[in-house]
Amino acid sequence: MIKTDILIIGAGPVGMFTVFEAGLLKLKCHLIDALPQPGGQCAEIYPKKPIYDIPAFPEVLAGDLIDNLAEQIKPFQPGYTLGERAETIEKLEDETFKVTTNKGTVHVAPTIIIAGGLGSFEPRKPPIANIVDFEDKGVEYIIKDPEFYRNKKVVISGGGDSALDWSIFLSNVASEVTLVHRRNEFRGALDSVEKIAELSKLGKINLITEAEVKELHGDDKLEGVTIKHKKEGDLLLNVDHFIPLFGLSPKLGPMGDWGLEIEKNAIKVNNALDYGTNIKGIFAVGDVNTYPGKLKLILCGFHEATIAVQYAYQIINPEKKFVMKYTTVGGVEGFDGTKKEAKKAVVKSVV
Repeated sequence: MIKTDILIIGAGPVGMFTVFEAGLLKLKCHLIDALPQPGGQCAEIYPKKPIYDIPAFPEVLAGDLIDNLAEQIKPFQPGYTLGERAETIEKLEDETFKVTTNKGTVHVAPTIIIAGGLGSFEPRKPPIANIVDFEDKGVEYIIKDPEFYRNKKVVISGGGDSALDWSIFLSNVASEVTLVHRRNEFRGALDSVEKIAELSKLGKINLITEAEVKELHGDDKLEGVTIKHKKEGDLLLNVDHFIPLFGLSPKLGPMGDWGLEIEKNAIKVNNALDYGTNIKGIFAVGDVNTYPGKLKLILCGFHEATIAVQYAYQIINPEKKFVMKYTTVGGVEGFDGTKKEAKKAVVKSVV
């Protein structure tokens, strides 16, 4: 049996940062994740994808963000149960929670913070009859390593941020990039749309709108695709890879059976107070939660985790009052005895 102060379900970036905020309050954390390594989608799906909205990082690769978070929380010595899915939650007589994984590992904690991202997920596949035949033979739904496409002919389908971002990125890696979208308008960030238009004019991206990939061709591996254009009819392209990026279909999995209030496949929380759920002692932060005005951004999850930890502290230590000190004043002291002292400002008198 594993005992801890805060049990964190989900070891993605928000779950990892929760460890840091809890460590500042001298609270011990243990994380459960179905993936075999910490980092969530950032580590498993797109470690080489650049992220632009993390404060103080004009640009940071998702994998590097995870490495930095791991270094940041190291002094607080979090525990991990990886490669196992949190299956059941039971409230014990002493008001603590018992969480058992699909492999039978038992965890007990007075508070739980769910940071499960989108829950379990699978890619949304386009309705192409033989697409399964070419999976891992030229058809990929997730880009893990851009170098895999070095000097290859690539067709990307989609109109969201992921399709736009990867088309831009691979324009400097692949020998040929074709972006296919069924509409003229895109759902992604305006800046990315403008970059796509510019790269198209420069001939670095072959942009085909009002069109869809309808057929895949090849023997042992993908060799070509047929694109059905609204005005020009069928277009046949020789390609090495087809990457349909239509997003992920999220599923809460076992979390949907824990008695939590669910809305639109997400966990409802009280964002006016503590990001708590309808069960006292259980909080939900990051993409897994929902509330009026919710934004699914990593930086928003960081904020939610910071607030949730403050209220978890009150549950764990009802007789104590925590006085928050800025890390610039108090420094950071880990459980392993390491201490990062706050640097004192030197004030010089001016005569």
